[in-house]
Amino acid sequence: MTHNIKIIFITLFVCITSISFAQDLSLSVGADFVSRYIWRGLNVNDAFNIQPSVSLAVSGFSFGLWGSYAVPAESNNYTYSQEIDTYIGYNYAFENGMSAGVIITDYYYPNAGIKWGDFNNYDNPAGPGAHTIETGILLFGPKSFPLSLAGYVNVYDDAGYNTYFQIDYPVTVVEVGLDFFIGAAGGSVDNPGYYGVGSFNVINLGVKATKSIKITEDYSLPVFVTFCMNPNKEITYLVFGLTL
Repeated sequence: MTHNIKIIFITLFVCITSISFAQDLSLSVGADFVSRYIWRGLNVNDAFNIQPSVSLAVSGFSFGLWGSYAVPAESNNYTYSQEIDTYIGYNYAFENGMSAGVIITDYYYPNAGIKWGDFNNYDNPAGPGAHTIETGILLFGPKSFPLSLAGYVNVYDDAGYNTYFQIDYPVTVVEVGLDFFIGAAGGSVDNPGYYGVGSFNVINLGVKATKSIKITEDYSLPVFVTFCMNPNKEITYLVFGLTL
């Protein structure tokens, strides 16, 4: 890992650990079960996936782990049948109901055949390492206009420094939550394979519908269906999932 990346993680860790844990501390654990794994308009693998997550939040700071595991593990894209992402972020809420946040995410694929401790960059003679690191900026509108904007850029282990931008707008119709979204990749001539584009293109367009199904008097099961299309590849996906 480069010296600058180490400084970023150490600084954020010190900021979090220096906060009094008497403040708003929360810990959440859960998992999604999806019929296939689609990420930003890209088909990661065609298999059923279990996607566990755990996150710790305190005073606007958050730290978490998110994973995805294809079932069976030997899916049609074996390299991406297992994924573990680590993230750290901060979100600030304004008095007018808006909020803004920053996030750093480390992407790691155990099945890629590279050891976890290999932090080589793409330009290393020995080849790229096991980790791609991305930074993001997020803006959220107030409840009266809940539009959200997000922008991400790969800052480590990507020769093309690929970028991705997304706009979301959620509404509720007859007790069903609808999240309309459109996402675009900035494109890269140095690493066009990352998002499949060499220049700016819309790659993720669709809607996610979410509804809670009442199981017992005290428990409801959230289920969702996502329809998305990748205009650049001229392909569509329909994904079913549920959340525990």
